[in-house]
Parts: sequence; structure tokens; C-alpha cells
Amino acid sequence: MASNDSRLQQQPTQKDAADQNFDYMFKLLIIGNSSVGKTSFLFRYADDSFTSAFVSTVGIDFKVKTVFRNDKRIKLQIWDTAGQERYRTITTAYYRGAMGFLLMYDVTNQDSFNAVQDWATQIKTYSWDNAQVILVGNKCDLEDDRLIPTEDGQRLAEDLGFQYFEASAKDNINVKQVFERLVDVICDKMNESIEGEANLMSNHRNQGFKDSPPESHGSCAC
Repeated sequence: MASNDSRLQQQPTQKDAADQNFDYMFKLLIIGNSSVGKTSFLFRYADDSFTSAFVSTVGIDFKVKTVFRNDKRIKLQIWDTAGQERYRTITTAYYRGAMGFLLMYDVTNQDSFNAVQDWATQIKTYSWDNAQVILVGNKCDLEDDRLIPTEDGQRLAEDLGFQYFEASAKDNINVKQVFERLVDVICDKMNESIEGEANLMSNHRNQGFKDSPPESHGSCAC
């Protein structure tokens, strides 16, 4: 599922982490079972690098990337979370304030797919209501070892109300597109919220004018 949206242009710089010159900052989380490829996915996107030698993430880590959308400079703070159960209390503390999630499973690992529903429940429990989620079936390059058909991933995403991508950090398939789509969805939701608030304020003002008693301009009877 490729994206042809060219509105998002990436211009990474070495000073991204310290740079305070941005219009918005989005906090994003990558979650899912251990060993589904979350760290590799983040490194491929942020550094365009890949290594199969990653060890399991301990606790939580993050990278920063600056992107541009519709003339807006957006700083992405992308958190890479540990998938092991013993770190769950630590990682769920970071759900608060997250504007977007990449919920990832491994298309060659049935357990990681079975756990998606539990991860989705955690998002619903610990994050804010408007957080946007994309379900990612990672390691689609390992077609010979695939256990989860694409259709099953699409069906689950539809049931959960999430968008769906299959991707590969190793072969750099849909990595950029997944993040672009997540940023786009967050921006669209922000615009809807802003427009909704503007309409609410406008209606409130109009209602206020309507309910105000007419001013009296009668002449003095003295």
C-alpha cells in the first residue's frame, strides 16, 4: 500500500534534536511485541540505516525527525518502546500526550499478530481519545516465512478502525509512507478540530446576539 502523497517532504538535519524552530511537535510511539522490528523501523526512517544486530530495547528510546507539510515545519519525536511485558508499566506512561501510534506486528509471527488486540486496548486505555493509529505488518520481505495473510491484517485493521500498511525495514518498503500517512492523518484531525472549535465559537456568538434583548432608543418622556 504505497502513498503517492508528495505533500510531505523530508529535510533531516543534524540539529533536529536541539532545533526549536518548528510550527508543531508531534509525539509518536511505535508499539508492539518484542522482536517485531520496531527499532529497525525507526532507524530506517530516521537514519536510513538497517542492521539485523539490534538487541531488545530496554525501556524506551526516541529519535527526532523534522518534516515539512503544507509549508509547516513539524518536529516528530518518535518513541521506540520495549515490547516485553516487564517494561509495560514504563512504556504505557509515555502513551499520554502521544498524537499517533504505529502498532506493529511481524507477518512471520502469529503471536505478535494475536497480541494486536491487547495493544489496541492499551492505546484506548492510556492515550487520549484523538490519538491516530496505523497498523503495520512488518517484515513483508520474508514472504516465504509469512504466517499472516495480508487480508487478515487488513480485516483486523478495519475492525479496529485503523489504517493498514505492510512494510519492511530491511528492504525499505513503505517505511517513509507509513510515517507520512500518520503525520497527514494527525494534521487532518487537527484541522477538523480547529474548524470545529471555530464553528462552535461562531455559533455561540450568533446565539449570544440572538438572545440579547433589543436596545431601547426611546426618547425621554420628561
